[in-house]
Amino acid sequence: MLTRFAIAPSGFKESLSAPAAAEAIAAGVRRVVPHAETDLIPLVDGGEGTARALATAHGGRLVALPATGPVGQPIGTHFALLPDGTAVVEMAAVAGLSLVPRELRDPGATTTYGVGELIRAALDAGARRILVGCGDSGTSDGGAGALQALGARLLDAESRELPRGGRVLKRLCRIDASGLDPRLADTEIRVACNPFNVLCGERGVARVFGPQKGATPAQAEELAAALEHWAYVLTCDLRVTADLFGGPGTGASGGLGAGLAALGARLLPRFDVLLDRLDLDARLARADLVVTAEGALDYQTRYGKVPAEVAHRAKRAGRPVLVLAGTIGVGAHSVRSLGVDAYSAILPAPVSLTEALGRGGEFLTDATERALRMIQLGSRLPAGQAAALVSGTQRPSSVR
Repeated sequence: MLTRFAIAPSGFKESLSAPAAAEAIAAGVRRVVPHAETDLIPLVDGGEGTARALATAHGGRLVALPATGPVGQPIGTHFALLPDGTAVVEMAAVAGLSLVPRELRDPGATTTYGVGELIRAALDAGARRILVGCGDSGTSDGGAGALQALGARLLDAESRELPRGGRVLKRLCRIDASGLDPRLADTEIRVACNPFNVLCGERGVARVFGPQKGATPAQAEELAAALEHWAYVLTCDLRVTADLFGGPGTGASGGLGAGLAALGARLLPRFDVLLDRLDLDARLARADLVVTAEGALDYQTRYGKVPAEVAHRAKRAGRPVLVLAGTIGVGAHSVRSLGVDAYSAILPAPVSLTEALGRGGEFLTDATERALRMIQLGSRLPAGQAAALVSGTQRPSSVR
């Protein structure tokens, strides 16, 4: 009998935070197993909710301030200060896709300028260690905006400063770094990112994620060329020895990883950084069933998404894993090789995107209940029939 559940979801972009998703799943569990032991482990991947989650986990606080949003307008945002003096800058809180109105979604025009403003504000607050969480971005400017906010001048062939955005980087001639904030030289910057995301090439960030952020195929190709040129000029003018073109994590958050790496930041696998002190492996091992979730389950899930990380760790402990997802896309079956035993979409019927986002918690709770009742049904089958179903050897009875 299933009585102990480890509930370790990510957030559902533009719908549910990771803690809200965990609570919704737990509510579905209690409908089926009223006295279940539920260990809620909401997981952040560097995207939305990262600063708040780390502040809560480590006894820190959020610092609210205005900054430049992804479409160039001022917005209210925040960063976190932890007791050890580390500042957590969540790029999604100032340059995330959810902050870009749908009618303005053009990754060639949006900017990470606000990320640089948050880094500067963290330095003003006395931080000398900064953790930048990458994820859920609405930008593809290679971190150019962040560098501009930190004092770099991006100049064209006539020594005029470029406007913000990724598309204009094709006109970049040189970078004047003389005005960069001098405090950066004495600051440790770590970037929690997906190492599978690279800046350039066929798997480069413009081609893979540009369409998701509103780019047409032609715009994605134009942006890919601009980012390749950006990497070349960055490497030359800032004398960067790291591989900004295809190094792990350089494509994180629309190339923000590459821009920060050019300033000396360390690009680190996000789960190595963000799961620190959670004791996740031990908590998964204590469960009878591990339930994780994300907004979309598809071929990209295996490349550094939360369900893939959870399944990998649960598999080492021999624990079964159920994944619930907002949508099931192409290549979702590939997650079975990672340790996922079953997966299911949460939508009960075709609905509009607006309704799906607004009722995400309700749908997730209902889907959890449906999945667990199916598991209960399977547990009541005679042992021989259950084994035959699992192995696929059961034959239909003859019809007379």
